[in-house]
Amino acid sequence: MGFATILFELADGVASLTLNRPDRLNSFNAEMHEELAAALGAVERDGAIRALLITGAGRGFCAGQDLNLREAAGGDFDAGAAIERYYNPLVRRLKALRKPVIAAVNGPAAGAGANLAFACDVVIAARSASFLQAFCRIGLVPDTGGTWILPRLAGSARAMGMMLLGEPLPAATAAEWGLIWKAVEDAALMDEARALARKLAQGPTIGLGLIKAALNRSLESTLDAQLDTERDFQRAAAATADFREGVAAFLEKRPAKFTGR
Repeated sequence: MGFATILFELADGVASLTLNRPDRLNSFNAEMHEELAAALGAVERDGAIRALLITGAGRGFCAGQDLNLREAAGGDFDAGAAIERYYNPLVRRLKALRKPVIAAVNGPAAGAGANLAFACDVVIAARSASFLQAFCRIGLVPDTGGTWILPRLAGSARAMGMMLLGEPLPAATAAEWGLIWKAVEDAALMDEARALARKLAQGPTIGLGLIKAALNRSLESTLDAQLDTERDFQRAAAATADFREGVAAFLEKRPAKFTGR
């Protein structure tokens, strides 16, 4: 697939998606959104793709929306329409994807870029990276799922502080707060991220997708409803070929060879 604003590669069951507008710190424009949607469609449809890795080109992960400030100042910029058309579908698709999504945050992640990272399932960041809720700096409200995701990751006090004060949060602090999986040395980021993506791509894909769905559902479920979800999802997982392979490998004391079925 040929794209102008993203790079999209497939290897070892992993789809690697690189935001590729480095001269604009990989900020979103309409073309990038359209290409992201097309790439996610391929990930959703292709059973050979068993994990998705998202990163940024150059020195940043993503600076959020590429605003034409003159247009915005003139009153012609409909931010709500952009959210409805692009950002909300993007978050919904990432959360609904029944495959693990890894974010490798290689530099600054600001605004919608930070919340894109937080919407992924596992986030690994370079120590030089930072996360910024930049919306308050231009009089806007956090979007891309930030007001829902961030308080669930960091707690309401930290989420409120990040959003009202608009101060950069270093990757190491983000790891300490439980916002991301871990921070690593810059030089090791992509090797570790790719190894993690390959590990997940070699796992029991249906079971991993059910784990992701169960955790996402738990955020709004009662205990009784979640117990029912665990029952139903466990029944589905136990019907897979990967479950049978996992049990056989355990009994035979050998590594399991999962096929994603």
